[in-house]
Amino acid sequence: MTELRERASRIRLVIFDVDGVLTDGSLYLGDDGQEYKAFNSRDGHGMVLLQESGIRLAVVTGRTSNVVRMRMESLGVSDIFQGYRHKLPAYEQLKQVHGLTDDQVAYVGDDIIDLPVMRRVGLAIAVADADPRVRELAHWRTTAPGGRGAAREACEFILDAQGHLEPLLASYV
Repeated sequence: MTELRERASRIRLVIFDVDGVLTDGSLYLGDDGQEYKAFNSRDGHGMVLLQESGIRLAVVTGRTSNVVRMRMESLGVSDIFQGYRHKLPAYEQLKQVHGLTDDQVAYVGDDIIDLPVMRRVGLAIAVADADPRVRELAHWRTTAPGGRGAAREACEFILDAQGHLEPLLASYV
C-alpha cells in the first residue's frame, strides 16, 4: 500500500474515460437520435475537489457526445478529447501541453480501449466492474462500479495520498 500511495502522491493530472467510468456504460438513445447519459453528482463533486487541490482533469473517450462536453464544462474540465478510439495520441498531447511525465498522470478506465494508456501512466485505476484485463493491469481498483461512485472514490484516494482530503472535507463541516 505504501508504493501505491507514493504513486498517488505524484499525480498532477487525472484522465477519466467516460462510458463505464463517469457513467454506468449505458447508452440511452431517443427516437430523434439524441444521446443521453446519466452522471453521478458525487463523482462530479470529487472531480471538483481534485481541481480545488490543484490537480488537472481531462476526459478521453472513444465516443462523441454533446452531453459529455456540457457536463465536463459544467465541472470546469477544459481538456475534453472525444472520438478517440485510440487514446494514446490524446494522452501524449496532454502530457506535452501540461509538461508532465508518465508518473505524474493517473488514468481511470474500464474497458480494453483504455489499456494502452493505462500501461503508461504512473497510476492506473480500474473501476470495480471493469473488464477483467483492465482490473488485472490496474495498480488500484475501486470498490464502486462505474457511474456509481467509482470516480469519487478515485478522487478521494488521490487527495488522501497527497494530504488534501481532510482539509477539503473540513471546509464542509
